[in-house]
This record gives sequence, structure tokens and C-alpha cells, in this order.
Amino acid sequence: MQIYLDYSATTPPRPEVRAFLQEVLTQQWGNPSSLHTWGNNAATVIETARIQVASLINASDPESIIFTSGGTEANNLAIMGVARKYKTPQHIIISSIEHSSVSEPARLLEEWGWEVTRLEVNRTGRINPIDLENAIQPNTVLVSIIYGQSEVGTLQPIEELSHIARTRGVLFHVDAVQVAGRLPINVQQLNVDLLSLSSHKLYGVQGAGALYVKEGVELVPLLSGGGQENHLRSGTQAVSTIAAFGVAAELAICELEIETSRLISLRDRLFDLLADCPYLIPTGDRFYRLPHHVSFIINDPDAQITGKTMVRQLNLAGIGISSGSACHSGKLNPSPILLAMGYNSKESLGGIRLTLGRETTLEDIDWTAMVLKQILDRLVFPLAVIR
Repeated sequence: MQIYLDYSATTPPRPEVRAFLQEVLTQQWGNPSSLHTWGNNAATVIETARIQVASLINASDPESIIFTSGGTEANNLAIMGVARKYKTPQHIIISSIEHSSVSEPARLLEEWGWEVTRLEVNRTGRINPIDLENAIQPNTVLVSIIYGQSEVGTLQPIEELSHIARTRGVLFHVDAVQVAGRLPINVQQLNVDLLSLSSHKLYGVQGAGALYVKEGVELVPLLSGGGQENHLRSGTQAVSTIAAFGVAAELAICELEIETSRLISLRDRLFDLLADCPYLIPTGDRFYRLPHHVSFIINDPDAQITGKTMVRQLNLAGIGISSGSACHSGKLNPSPILLAMGYNSKESLGGIRLTLGRETTLEDIDWTAMVLKQILDRLVFPLAVIR
């Protein structure tokens, strides 16, 4: 029995997406910048996808959608695109639990003399809006906050945070990669200036993403060249992957309400089935949470059973999950996200994440809960006896 529960890492392309991808590769493969029929056909595919992706986030102008190679590039374009407008270092604000595609550009800006404030979060991973209010300075030029945290599932109060930034005249960027296609997004209501998306998180294919850029927001492009994507992302567009992104976005809109409700039901069932397991400590916020996301820390004070251990053990049982700790040069490092949430170094080695998707069934949830408990009983009990 094979059960994939790592949908936050990537999602399998939908059959409709694969079919359209193949059609574009065989029939509409032209360069969209060319003026002849082949180019015009490819350009039509791109602009159709732009409309579809704009609809996913209720963007009134499709031209506000800038296609990129993925969420990482979209985040980098937002942050560095703003920063490169300034000749002297300024101040930006991020959270302490950002994806590395935000935290690393911020770290680079610090090396260049910029000031970076990292907002602290509580034990569930939530930002206090008052902290943002207090952090804004006269030279603050950008606030960048992740909407749904990929490791612990916590959702941030984006509308409230963006309102604070707007009233202070500061641009607001949101990394919505984990939220898009799983919860409704309305950029008009959120009132954000920049918003990042990724195709392969919503059953498109890897290699396509997008940055929403509100009208009037100026960015300096990361790439110089032919001036594609409204002069913000030079390079011949990846027609087929962008086309797949558009189809995936349109399908997500049609199914959003029903699928979100289904995922929440499965998510809560998995939490409930594992609630009596003494070896698991839930992480993240149970109420303000991504609909498909379940996460825990392994309750092993000696940290002999890490998140990586559980990934391997469950993989042997045919179940795919992920962990938050990272291995560098043979040494396992604690999850920076869990550390930022107040867990100690040993605890932060034990994070696991189970994320659900379109193909996840009730039977998958029940089986996974049973197998996970059995594995923990087998691994933890001998250690408890030895202690």
C-alpha cells in the first residue's frame, strides 16, 4: 500500500493538466515573442493562463500577473525587486518563520548594509500584529510575511497585517504558495502589493510560478534581456508549464469549496486519531491552519528518534511524509522554524509533517494513524526501558 502525504512539498500534476501540457508541447510550441502565427498561438496560450491565474486570486487586471520559474523566484523578485530601487540601504520586515526563499534574500540584504527586523511568533507560530506596528520605521520599505507556514501549517492574519503596512505607507508582500488552491485568496480584500504563487503546489507542473504586482508598484527586474513579462522577467516564457499552471488554477477555482471542506475533515480526523499518542506533540495553530496540514514533534527528550527517522520508517511502510530538520555535511540541524516558535534544539530535531491532497482518502488517514502509532511504539518503548 502506497500513501503519499507530502502535498506541501509537491503535488502530482492532474490528468487534465498533463493532457493540456502535451497538447501545447505538440501544437503550440512557438516563441510567444514572435509575430508570426506560431508565435501568436503561443502568446495566446500565455495570456489565457494569465487570466486563469489572475482569477485564482481575484486580481482585476491579468497584466498584474508576472510569470516566473516558481515560488522561489517570485519571492526573490518581490524582495530584491523592491530593494534594488534604493541606492542606500533601507529597512525591511519579515517574520522569523519565513521560507528560505524570503529569509535568504533578507540575509543577503543585511550583508549589504540593510536593516532586517524578524518578527517573533508565539508558540503556535502566529504573529502579533502589534509587533508589526511597533517595528515599522521611517525607512521601512517592505514587509514580507508568509501566509501559510509550510512546516507547521499556521496561517497569519494577512489582512490585518497588510492594513497596518498600508496605513504606514509601506509595501506589503505575501508568500501565498501554500495557500493558493487550498483556501480562497482575494488580493482586493487582502489589499496586498505583491503576492507569490507556485504551480506545482496546486497540481500544475514544476517550473512555473507567478508574482502578483499591484498596479503602481515599481520593481527592478532581476534579469536583463528581452523585456518579457512586462519587462519584469526577461527570457522566453516556458509556454507549456505556464499553460499547465493556468489549467490547474482554473480547476482549483471550480473545486475549491468542496475540496477545502473535505481536506479539513480528513486533517481533523488524523489529528483526533493521534491525539492519544503520548509520543506526538502537535505543532502549529489548530484553528488558524492550512486545511491539508498536520504536524507534530516526536516526544523523545533524548532526541534519538528524529523527524528524519520517522520519514525513513514511514517510507519503509509505504507512506511518504516529510520532516523539518535539515542535514548538512552529515550533521542533522534543528528546524529553524521550530526554534523560532520556542522549541529547544532537541525538540526541533523531531518535527514531522503530513500533508493531504486530492488523492487522500479516509482509509489512507486511518491506516497512516495506525502505522504511525505502531512505529512509535516499536521505536520509543525500547528506549524507555533502557532509560
